[in-house]
Amino acid sequence: MSSSLSVFLIDPKAAKGLVGSGDDQLLQVVRDSFGADLAHDDDWFASQIEDGAPTSFEALHAVVHGGPFSENDAYSFQYAYAYKRLCSLTGSFLDNSCFTPHRGDWLSVVDEGLRALNITAVSVAEFGYSDLPAPLPYAHTPGCGTWTPEQCARALEQFEETKRTGHAPPLDPEVVDAVMDVIAWLRHTESRPGFGIIGFRS
Repeated sequence: MSSSLSVFLIDPKAAKGLVGSGDDQLLQVVRDSFGADLAHDDDWFASQIEDGAPTSFEALHAVVHGGPFSENDAYSFQYAYAYKRLCSLTGSFLDNSCFTPHRGDWLSVVDEGLRALNITAVSVAEFGYSDLPAPLPYAHTPGCGTWTPEQCARALEQFEETKRTGHAPPLDPEVVDAVMDVIAWLRHTESRPGFGIIGFRS
């Protein structure tokens, strides 16, 4: 089974601030502009919704209002997807061609490539974790990870240092392509003070 990665250039603090913001105007914009997407997702998860999972809009409403959340952990994925949708609305989608689709431990393989280049400040495998802002419940899928502006800046410094020393080891071409995608993501943060990266693996 393959996985996908969605990566967004975004202000992590602003994204976190959407959770529990009570912004009903934002909810209305989502409903008016993305009603078809919400309906499509509800069709995809129809069996879970029939069993008691919240609809896509109900999950969005809960996230924006900080709850209430279902007590059934099996339905927590809806809140994680709702947070992903909010990030997609307020952030900029970044190219993920080297990561979608991917199989197995590909994210860890890319991390090994980053470490070989002495880039340790960021990890693409973290996008598979459940680093959701409180009070969102834990969700295994989609995974979520955040790179702060400080981490992004440090990772670029590490990359530039490796370039200066000229000690880059030989890497598999596919890993090189993926690493260069990561560097491109990081470059986007240079011109956007306060911006970092939030990624979702599903």
